[in-house]
Amino acid sequence: MTTVSRRLGALLSAGALLAACDAPGPPPLPPTPPPTATTAACVDGVRLTAGPVDAASGLRAMGIVLENCGTRPYTLHGFPVVRVLDDQRAAVDVTVGNGSEPVSAKDSWDAPARAVTVPPGGTARARVLWRNTVTAGDPVIATYLSVAPTKGAKEQLLTPDGGLDLGTTGRLAVNAWTDAG
Repeated sequence: MTTVSRRLGALLSAGALLAACDAPGPPPLPPTPPPTATTAACVDGVRLTAGPVDAASGLRAMGIVLENCGTRPYTLHGFPVVRVLDDQRAAVDVTVGNGSEPVSAKDSWDAPARAVTVPPGGTARARVLWRNTVTAGDPVIATYLSVAPTKGAKEQLLTPDGGLDLGTTGRLAVNAWTDAG
């Protein structure tokens, strides 16, 4: 290689590096979308959100977090009231049981239901369990959960990540509220 070729190669390389420095960086990330009305609303002083779905060996688990966004303590009694809805928000024929046993063996989440008082700004949590077991028939795929913190309270719509792939079991289990603090 001649001296001229080496110098030309060096010049071209330097030019490419300089051009790369002047090139615009990666496009900015899109802004975080605003929360949906169901997650942003503070219905009766509380906000419900769905945690990520944890899936292992066909057993699915998802946390529900209640945030007291009101100004007074909020007392929960026992279990959230949960209904399973399809993509049209119509009720799906699924049995919702209290405690893990309708779906799984008892575990640490199966403490006895008790009153939990959540202070303003505080949180409580519960868990929903289901299995994606298919034996015979058409599997049930649901899109939403309608959840009321306690019996008689206003329901809030939650959208589990990836929906609810309930298989053909026709069952969902709900654990009692616990203090998340």
